[in-house]
Amino acid sequence: MTTKLIVDCSTGVTTEVELTAEEIAERETMAAEYAVQKAAEDAAVAAKAAAKESANAKLAALGLTEEEIAALTK
Repeated sequence: MTTKLIVDCSTGVTTEVELTAEEIAERETMAAEYAVQKAAEDAAVAAKAAAKESANAKLAALGLTEEEIAALTK
């Protein structure tokens, strides 16, 4: 069973307590929400990188050099 650590700051005593079913469910829900959020962030980063690569390819097709493209995109 998963546990949590409780620290009493006034005495310095630490106690290890098993999580309740509600706490475990909340932890699993939070983990699932994080996974969805992380996947969305990763997809956004990938889309931005793909758009940048596409834009650079289009600029190169117009005859711009790598130095010119770098100067425009900075």
